Amino acid sequence: MTARALTGSCWEAIAQHSAYHKLTEELEQHLSRETKAVEESRIRVAAKIKTVFQIKLKDFSMAISEITEKLLAAKKEKGLSFADLENVLNRDEVWIAALFYRQATASIEEAEKLASALGLNPYIVKELTEPSVKGCLDPVIPADPLIYRFYEIMQVYGMPMKAVIHEKFGDGIMSAIDFTLDIEKEEDPKGDRVKVIMSGKFLAYKKW
Repeated sequence: MTARALTGSCWEAIAQHSAYHKLTEELEQHLSRETKAVEESRIRVAAKIKTVFQIKLKDFSMAISEITEKLLAAKKEKGLSFADLENVLNRDEVWIAALFYRQATASIEEAEKLASALGLNPYIVKELTEPSVKGCLDPVIPADPLIYRFYEIMQVYGMPMKAVIHEKFGDGIMSAIDFTLDIEKEEDPKGDRVKVIMSGKFLAYKKW
């Protein structure tokens, strides 16, 4: 009798034994229970990950106003001015104010430096490197390139400039009567530049 025939004969004998069928049934039930438990565990873990991820998105995908509020609150807590942050970011104070109001976009390095200086959570870095929002108003903007530039100055730098002026002079308004606008020409071989200088009397609240 060959080994193969012997093996076949033994297998037939085992297969006919009642204990074999009982053990096989128990193993199948055990595997079924374990498979179900693993699948249920996978579903629970996936649901938990989804919940945590949604919470993180809620916490760190902030609205523009929330980002500005966090930045301004941290700046106030640290006792810093926009001018103080010039050395931190190597940028002028108006650009920094524009960044606070999400009218400008920072590089990762700039965002990390600002977050460190203000003691903010690193997650704010991603928000500051997102594309900036150009404008806080929604008017019908003329297509004329020259006129559009003035709209852009108002929309993009209006709030940042107001913030810088108030930080330097306190709360107040610019006098419309004393407001002036001067234009100078700066010659440039690649195209002359138009320099616009805007100035006006600043009147502090409750003092006029």
